[in-house]
Amino acid sequence: MKNLFKLILLMVAVFTLSIACTSNDDAASTTTVTEDEVVTELHAAYSAFNTDATTIYIDNTGTNVVIETTGLPDHQTVYWGEGHPLYIEEPDVQVTPSIMSSNNNAVTITVDATPNLTGNTVSTTFNTIGIAVSGASIFNDQEGGGPLDQAAASLDYTGAHIGPGVYHYHLEPKAFSNDDDALVGVLLDGVFLYGRKCSATGSYPEDLDVSGGHTSITQYTDGEEEYHYHIINEVYSNTGSYLAFAGPYQGY
Repeated sequence: MKNLFKLILLMVAVFTLSIACTSNDDAASTTTVTEDEVVTELHAAYSAFNTDATTIYIDNTGTNVVIETTGLPDHQTVYWGEGHPLYIEEPDVQVTPSIMSSNNNAVTITVDATPNLTGNTVSTTFNTIGIAVSGASIFNDQEGGGPLDQAAASLDYTGAHIGPGVYHYHLEPKAFSNDDDALVGVLLDGVFLYGRKCSATGSYPEDLDVSGGHTSITQYTDGEEEYHYHIINEVYSNTGSYLAFAGPYQGY
């Protein structure tokens, strides 16, 4: 009798395992892979970029946007160097040795035409994290792998400098976005960055996530809501200004 009982238990276990395996296989067979969306036209926001400095196009896959830039902005700064038409004196800026006209500022980046907003976040790293509408690079809140504070004295009136590498913004770029809703640029994940105010409301957004992002209409979305970043309306450290973007990226 005991042997018969054990045999029955064994048959039940095998049957249950068989059902479980079949269920898992069925679930696996119904899993779908989401492919990148193919686009045929550039986002309207790219029309705001400085065409003298940038060349922007969709690559042959239709899923990425390539931004090639000279890195030379279309606004005044002390970093143009004396004698240049866009040079201005900024006596309080501790200018780094390089100047714009003798520095290689060219950068090419490739971003998603349609950001992958699946909930994954990625930290920013040192170097170019995006391209501003002026054509120059955007950097994060670090300088040479350390805090930005150590380089604050070298930042020009628009929150940018050269050192090391290309001319780039760390702070709100007041030359073209100063306490407003203006487009600042696009970041490496393909998400656009705007000024401190929201175009949809005309005021500072109160629903920003940890990256400074939220979903609303913008002046480039024709009434449709879209996820985008804002410069967060909090004075950054001892700079007296507002950090352009610290991260993490939301669109990878």
